[in-house]
Amino acid sequence: MQDSPAASTPYEVLGVSPTATDDELRRAYRLLLRQTHPDVGGSAPKFHVVQLAWERIGSPENRAAYDRRRFDVPEPTATTDAYAAPSTRGPATKSSLKTRMHGHPGGQARLRYLDLVREWAGRGTVIDDPYAPALIRSAPKLVRHCLAKALAEEATALLVANLGIGFTAWHDIDTGGQSDKLDHIILGPAGLFGLLSEDWGGPVQLRRGELAGDDLPEGERPIHRFDDAARSLTRGLKVRFTALIVVLPDGALDEPVSLPKRGRRPMIIVIPRSCLVGVLRDGLGGMERGSFEKVFELRSTLQNGIRFVNS
Repeated sequence: MQDSPAASTPYEVLGVSPTATDDELRRAYRLLLRQTHPDVGGSAPKFHVVQLAWERIGSPENRAAYDRRRFDVPEPTATTDAYAAPSTRGPATKSSLKTRMHGHPGGQARLRYLDLVREWAGRGTVIDDPYAPALIRSAPKLVRHCLAKALAEEATALLVANLGIGFTAWHDIDTGGQSDKLDHIILGPAGLFGLLSEDWGGPVQLRRGELAGDDLPEGERPIHRFDDAARSLTRGLKVRFTALIVVLPDGALDEPVSLPKRGRRPMIIVIPRSCLVGVLRDGLGGMERGSFEKVFELRSTLQNGIRFVNS
């Protein structure tokens, strides 16, 4: 979780500016150690977070290395722009047959990040590199979350791309109503799945049917919004999802969790990214796999009916 743009930076943990002097950094660290130490009534998890922050920027060498480090953002080339996904086709081999991919994973989130970072920097400010480490880390969390979400969607797409020719994927889908977009739709032998790829930069838990965590914005209801978006799409296309899947970075979730089905609504599961391929290939326990004919028919329906955001 430390590598997420949405995660609290060591500077934020220690409560200092990225331009703080080494002496200011050291004083802030020592003060927080005294305040968070369990022996004086502090919190053991917070004490640990403070120590980790100090390990990352406590020495001049470590601090310089941290400040130089870039997030996993593709560089512009002649064929991709600054907000294009890294290759969603995976490593090329002569024998490999890849998933049919449609749409632009992470595209809307990257565009929003670029808009917000320029708005935050101020009108008339020239930004030479919107992915410069210092710029990203100094931006507000809302701005950083947009980049983290784009990277999360791209990471999901990279996994999906190598599922094989029996699968088809659509990314950044317009739901046709007031609801949010759907990040991904995956069709394969195990069924039809709607996916939400997210990264809030910290751990989350399932509480009363909704995701919660210290790093989620107040009032955020991601599962509710995801369910609404999926229902908008299914009403428009007259299809039914086998399940809805929330995909989180490994480390954000202690173990996979699920919400029971309600009436005709699909099951919703929340899983770490490392579990995704297994679920998409093998389905869920007790779930009946679809026939080839049904998959082919669904693919035609989706291909003819799906529209993409920003298209």
